[in-house]
Amino acid sequence: MKELYVDSNGNRAAYPHFFSKAQKKLAREQRKLSHCEQGSNRYKKQKKKVARIHTHIAHKRKDFLHKESRKIANSYDIVCMEDLNMKEMSQDMCFGKRVHDNGWGMFTDFLAYKMERAGKKLVRIDRWYPSSKTCSCCGNIKEDLQLSDRIYECACGNRMDRDQNAAINICREGIRISGMILDTEKKIS
Repeated sequence: MKELYVDSNGNRAAYPHFFSKAQKKLAREQRKLSHCEQGSNRYKKQKKKVARIHTHIAHKRKDFLHKESRKIANSYDIVCMEDLNMKEMSQDMCFGKRVHDNGWGMFTDFLAYKMERAGKKLVRIDRWYPSSKTCSCCGNIKEDLQLSDRIYECACGNRMDRDQNAAINICREGIRISGMILDTEKKIS
């Protein structure tokens, strides 16, 4: 959960982790709120402070996601992405708050409407497609791949970043689903 996305060219959107950065300040203000007597003027004032911090985090996240989705919508005519269940990921794996801090659902919504307005195409790949386990060079599926394996190594000699390998596979699958025909000489990006 270091970056928001990785594309097939290897570009990464380094996510600033707005909630994580503001967590100490938020905890301090919430602690002050818990010591206040409910209904008092001090309580109401402190409650507004806490709400202001949450609003500030939300606005920063929304601004970042708008800028990233605009950058993608301006750069590409077709965007292929994996349809992920982030709620399940946050519960099953050890990611927790970091998954919700990313704002992936909001990002996909922003990207979808911006692509639609521009007359471009957004293709969603099924979440069960083995994009991480498939070699982008030979197509071999590696069944024993663990989440902790950040480098994808195949018997064919392909050795690359796991996320970039998955991005190339998602791109190919999205192009196949959309029915586009590419020149064999052009590299998928």
